[in-house]
Amino acid sequence: MLSHPHEVFLEVAQRLSFTKASQALFISQSAVSKQVKALEEHYKTGLFERMGSSIQLTPAGLKLYQKLLQAKQLQQELHQEMSELSTAFAPAMHLLIGASTTISLYVLPPVVSAYLRLHPNRQLSLKNRNSDNILRALLDHEIELGIIEGIHKVSNVTYTPLLTDDVVAVCAAHNPLEHRTLEVHDLLTTPLALREDGSGTLAVLEEALARHRIKLAALPVRVRMGGTEALKNFVRVDSCLAFLPRQAVTKELASGEFSEVKINNFPLKREFNFIQRKGTENNAPYKDFLLFTKRYYSQKA
Repeated sequence: MLSHPHEVFLEVAQRLSFTKASQALFISQSAVSKQVKALEEHYKTGLFERMGSSIQLTPAGLKLYQKLLQAKQLQQELHQEMSELSTAFAPAMHLLIGASTTISLYVLPPVVSAYLRLHPNRQLSLKNRNSDNILRALLDHEIELGIIEGIHKVSNVTYTPLLTDDVVAVCAAHNPLEHRTLEVHDLLTTPLALREDGSGTLAVLEEALARHRIKLAALPVRVRMGGTEALKNFVRVDSCLAFLPRQAVTKELASGEFSEVKINNFPLKREFNFIQRKGTENNAPYKDFLLFTKRYYSQKA
């Protein structure tokens, strides 16, 4: 770190003004002159040449100025390198997080990548299960933070909203259902492929059917698939209609591989929520990740 007289000299040399240097350093002009004079006595040579109302660096002053700039640069580089070493050798912090399938596959990957770039001394384990199993993992202390679909009535869990997504009815291209608009009662005669019990996507569908006084058991469900990707792969080769998160089929709908089938008066929206055990909400690294994720998606909204 440069001495105070050298810092004062640098300010004068950069501004070529004792008055401006004193204003920038919040000290009197006489104090600036005193520090410069002390350096001139130390080096036994003049550092500034007075030319009327202005000043110029002498050859000795210019040499000192150049060397001090190099010293400042080395000081900054050393500080940066020491900070990086401190971070590199800091004990890694391991976050245990769980999320439902849609969140794990389509929502969290870019967030986790950005978060770990910002916190290189942290590690993260992500469990990918359906919403019911993520809630169970939280209650069993397998994870400390979860993200699931909907709200389950569990008294010792707190919920923090993350984002909203649609569930859409889709079929493969060239399916007879393509470009059709259905009524809700048409679902009673349409072969369906659905997610497994415990899936948040399935829960949203059941709730919507209940509003129309239709039970899931009344529908012609040909297959239940455990996982979004498995269901997508089945739809690609079959004539069934499937209900899938929009987040999961954005690319397929854009490319024309899948077609969205409209169903009148049948909105399917779901909320993704963070879940934490009550009393753990202020656990610093998890609170940090929660807030980071909310900011990430609020900026993209």
